[in-house]
Amino acid sequence: MAQRHRSAMKRARQNEKRRVLNQSRKTRVKRLVRDVRQAVAANNLEEAKNALEKAVPVISRVAGKGTLHWRAAARRISRLTKQVNALKESSS
Repeated sequence: MAQRHRSAMKRARQNEKRRVLNQSRKTRVKRLVRDVRQAVAANNLEEAKNALEKAVPVISRVAGKGTLHWRAAARRISRLTKQVNALKESSS
């Protein structure tokens, strides 16, 4: 049986906590992104705007925590905003 140092056991506990938190954060971001995209696909401008307003701060916060890379977060926000703005232009 392999012996484990106390520091290795602590590191394993920390990694597990972080993994669960990161998984939860990523799932939340995916759900919010999906909500925006579904609203855009349904041509529902008001719903798309509201969903985008909810999604942007969460994506930024998750990037700030290090779960998402800051450039990946910026890219997602940019693309979602672009889709909502295109919907705005087409409905005008």
